[in-house]
Amino acid sequence: MASRQISRQLDRMRRDWDQRARENARHYVATGKEEWSEEEFYRSGETTVDQYIRNDLENICQDHDPKQMKVLEIGCGAGRITKALAGFFAEVYAVDISREMVGQAKRAVRDFPNAHIFHNNGKDLSVVRRKWWNRLGIGEPLQLDFAFSVIVFQHIPSREIIENYVREVNRLLKPGGLFKFQVQGSSRVEVKEEDSWVGVSFTPREAREMAERCGFEMRYDSGAGEQYYWLWFFKKCEAGAFADQ
Repeated sequence: MASRQISRQLDRMRRDWDQRARENARHYVATGKEEWSEEEFYRSGETTVDQYIRNDLENICQDHDPKQMKVLEIGCGAGRITKALAGFFAEVYAVDISREMVGQAKRAVRDFPNAHIFHNNGKDLSVVRRKWWNRLGIGEPLQLDFAFSVIVFQHIPSREIIENYVREVNRLLKPGGLFKFQVQGSSRVEVKEEDSWVGVSFTPREAREMAERCGFEMRYDSGAGEQYYWLWFFKKCEAGAFADQ
């Protein structure tokens, strides 16, 4: 992850998303409209949670009470989905590469003390681990019940960055926990190293191989070959252990 190419890509992503946040954050987060009212924008986050989380509670909660679950969001943007997550789960940890986006997200969840938003380096979750240790001041590691990401990885041009995120999520998830996320599935897109809008695509075989390398079982997928390619990665249990059902 220390190569010059990766560093250039991260710098480009950081600059571009800061600029997009200054220009029109809500549009770049959710391109369905040019101008969003605050109410419409955050209501659309509730709709996303309805579609991809509340409709999939068997896989996500696994009989646990959402109000007792710790969850992670990668690429929170202006907090569109983060706010909805904070109203549903016990604790939400969210990261974004753009400091400008993080500032807007923090304002969006100012009434939710259970939401913790961090500016990260765009390639790992070290800031989440560090903030957790500093907050508790004890040796108990953070263990997440669920991780989620949508319309984020489809903008990342580096397969290495995406896979590093997947590996990082595995470090934080409880055994049996789910990382549900969306990547670019269309091979028709042209990916350029200097771009931060069109991300690298994955085939089902590539996604499954990434899951295996990172300690996950890819149990389901949906939308292969399309822009919105959804993946259900369940963290493997250690030998002789079982997920807490």
